[in-house]
Amino acid sequence: MELITSFDREVLDLPFYDEGHRALADSVAAWCDGGTALWQEVRESEPDKAAVRLTRQLGADGWLAFLDPGRGEGPRTDGSPAPHPGDLRAVCLMREALAYAEDLADFAFSIQTLAATPLIRFGDDEQKRRYLPGMAAGSLIGAFAVSEEQAGSDVAGINLRADRTENGGYVLNGHKAWIANGSVADLYVVIARTSNAPGALGLTAFLVPADTPGLRVRERLDAVAPRSFAHLSFEDCRVPAEAVLGKPGRGFVIAMDLLERFRMTVGAAALGFARRAADTALARARSRKVGGALLIDQQLTKASLADMEVQLNASALLVARAAWEADRGSPRFARHSNIAKLHATEEAQRIVDGAVQLLGASGVVRGSVTERLYRQIRSLRIYEGTSEVMRLTIAGTLDARRADRVAHEV
Repeated sequence: MELITSFDREVLDLPFYDEGHRALADSVAAWCDGGTALWQEVRESEPDKAAVRLTRQLGADGWLAFLDPGRGEGPRTDGSPAPHPGDLRAVCLMREALAYAEDLADFAFSIQTLAATPLIRFGDDEQKRRYLPGMAAGSLIGAFAVSEEQAGSDVAGINLRADRTENGGYVLNGHKAWIANGSVADLYVVIARTSNAPGALGLTAFLVPADTPGLRVRERLDAVAPRSFAHLSFEDCRVPAEAVLGKPGRGFVIAMDLLERFRMTVGAAALGFARRAADTALARARSRKVGGALLIDQQLTKASLADMEVQLNASALLVARAAWEADRGSPRFARHSNIAKLHATEEAQRIVDGAVQLLGASGVVRGSVTERLYRQIRSLRIYEGTSEVMRLTIAGTLDARRADRVAHEV
């Protein structure tokens, strides 16, 4: 059976990946190929129900098992490969495959992984034992609550207060905005301000269960691409000292560590969307006749498809390089992660738009592949760092790179 998820095998064969990654790509492609009924079910569901359904299914089928490193590495229960803790190349491959097959599946996988990663990297043993098994099973849904209406990409601008109490705990007051899985999460990783120090100083990360008194969903949001999405309110929300993730005052470090690792995975999801759009456009061009000839025989169509192929190759290589840099422990992997996110998301927007143009009126019919992709791709250029912020961040690294080259030449 032909797999629906069309990884570029030539890219997978490059030294960026090993045999485990290639086996994982085949395994997740087969899983996605068998999910047609599930994809249709969740598209017809309310966003909250879809998020819960898919997280549960991903957990049940073993795709989230790597979120509990305490259970040990190894294959899924059916013997097929699964991602391993800390392997960002594996996470990127998962996101690319899931995005190609179904946006909501990528959303469920990515947000659960995003919420669990700070726990894996900074949690103490008790916090890990308490939360990670449920997150790996998909029975405990997580969310990462960093954004606020006046502090999106600007993490340093966070205003949610967490003031110390007499018993050593904290009381949280304020709001969070645009929180993915915000309306269904069982556990929130929350970044709040614990001192009056300016900017990035004085931020702390907290683990806040959804049933904590004073925490509530302030508003459910209806996005262009429907998904679980909400504003949160914290009103005298009291948490114990044990709720602190990592150390007090290290919230900015935890948030940036997470975002720098996951930006490349956003690029991988964009690559999955873009590849699905390009494949859909190519199939249409091969079958649609215009003026008595196939659309693909027209020079402008060939040029458009060729541009898509170049853009896909560039994105795939940038994502692979960024994930490889992170996995090998390069101290400058964040720069490559930012580059991969910027390029892959911007080019994916162009590819999807080009696919819609090639399909013509049929490309904007509600529920069609390209219409769904057209709505789904847009948010990737915004979340986890807008394209404008990525450009500024990348530009900020140029002087250091020039200094390195000059020193090397001298």
